[in-house]
Amino acid sequence: MNARASDPIELTIFQCAVHSIAEEMGAALRRTALSPNIKERRDYSCAVFDGKGRVIAMGDHMPVHLGSMPMSVAAAVAAIDLGPGDIAILNDPYAGGTHLPDITMVLPVFVASEKRPSFYVSNRAHHADVGGRFAGSMGPAEEIFQEGIRIPPVRIVRGGVVDREMLDLILLNVRTPREREGDLDAQIGACRVGEQRIQQLAKKFGARALESLVDELLDYSERLVRAELRTMPAGEFCAEDWLDSDGVTDEPRKIAVRLRFDPDAASVHVDFAGSSAQVAGSVNAVRAITLSACFYVLRCLLKEDAPATAGILRPLTLTCPEGSIVDARPPAAVAGGNVETSQRIVDVLLRALAKAVPERVPAASAGTMSNLTIGGVDHRTGEPFTYYETTAGGMGARMGLDGVSGVQTHMTNSLNTPIEALEYAYPFRVLRYGYRCGSGGEGKFRGGDGLTKEIEVLTRAQMTLLAERRRFRPWGLQGGEEGAAGKAWVSRAGRAEKVELPGKCSLQLAAGDVLRIETPGGGGWGKK
Repeated sequence: MNARASDPIELTIFQCAVHSIAEEMGAALRRTALSPNIKERRDYSCAVFDGKGRVIAMGDHMPVHLGSMPMSVAAAVAAIDLGPGDIAILNDPYAGGTHLPDITMVLPVFVASEKRPSFYVSNRAHHADVGGRFAGSMGPAEEIFQEGIRIPPVRIVRGGVVDREMLDLILLNVRTPREREGDLDAQIGACRVGEQRIQQLAKKFGARALESLVDELLDYSERLVRAELRTMPAGEFCAEDWLDSDGVTDEPRKIAVRLRFDPDAASVHVDFAGSSAQVAGSVNAVRAITLSACFYVLRCLLKEDAPATAGILRPLTLTCPEGSIVDARPPAAVAGGNVETSQRIVDVLLRALAKAVPERVPAASAGTMSNLTIGGVDHRTGEPFTYYETTAGGMGARMGLDGVSGVQTHMTNSLNTPIEALEYAYPFRVLRYGYRCGSGGEGKFRGGDGLTKEIEVLTRAQMTLLAERRRFRPWGLQGGEEGAAGKAWVSRAGRAEKVELPGKCSLQLAAGDVLRIETPGGGGWGKK
């Protein structure tokens, strides 16, 4: 640890300043993006890193993005000698990314006359289509090549000028190039906002003082986590949970974890031995996802105002079996690993943690992002469209409080697309959107309810669903009951036919077909 002890007030001012930079980057990205997925749902994240690639501030954005973003920054810095005005772009899940729709940009910030970057700013945004077999790039693929364009760390901006050839290469491989270009431009602009604010911060504090403040902030985060770990009971705490299937076969897939707390060393070891091998479908998670879930759970042990920095991970050691569903290897498909398996990894970590500190852990939440993509040609404009959205579910109950209904939980932090914006942007009609009453698990404290959504498509389109908790329902704790399982149907236009859908599927819809989704409720806590 750094021996220097900053003035607490000075350190707090610095912490708030760098956090506000990440937040302002997010606001700039949201305001200037074209897609409803970014503008309305806020499916993006922004962060600030020091010159060594250590994260020092995160916006209040998407946990699954933020915990894994440092690995993308490290990959970009290792691959490219970034100079002033350069911006790197990448989405490769095997280079610190999550899944292909999540595109990351990294900009180096040079302070004063330094020859190497003193800071980096980065953002990650989910693009509603990056090509591939399925409209929306989120289907039950069987290898990563079916999921869309895979971008290694390359420059998208050179010396302050957009590399048009690289941009055109990306846009030629997606279904909605105009929207993608607008969102990529918004990401570039957000990086530049972060650069400007870092430069202003350097003028205020001075380069040397900033370096000391960064070290102290990282040490402070570490001290907070270690203080919590010292309160944990010594020993090993194990748990397992299951994914319904991989989307190719109906075989359940296991995620197992062992937490080993050492209060004397104020450390924790997380071991996922016993988890299923990587699978043929798209629910494989790369190591960055698993590390991100561990970061999230450690962050949940701290108070809300604790700085989210790289220091949080210092007391953690992580073991993931290579080639497993929690540390997949190419060319495994990974679209669902980011959105579905990440949720189950958190569920398993919390289930094990509940054995150590039962009064601090909630029952299982919905455990799925209920991913829906719809793509086709808009009959109103003659232009292609791709729609992507996650649908919230019920939050698990916890000691003293019922679960919240219809809320995004754990690794996602997005909003819903307002009905007015949805119907304006896409050839859809929303027939119903409300709480799924009674879907939360019973208990002394009741789990939150899921949601019910009905969408009528007004043109021929390809619909893809990527969801979980159909077979293995959200579990309760301390005698609380399970939440209701998720469901989905399609009612065919002009026919009495009603087709129940598996959690992972893709099919063609005709104009007038109605899709109904019911998301899971959260588990209950305590005997009623």
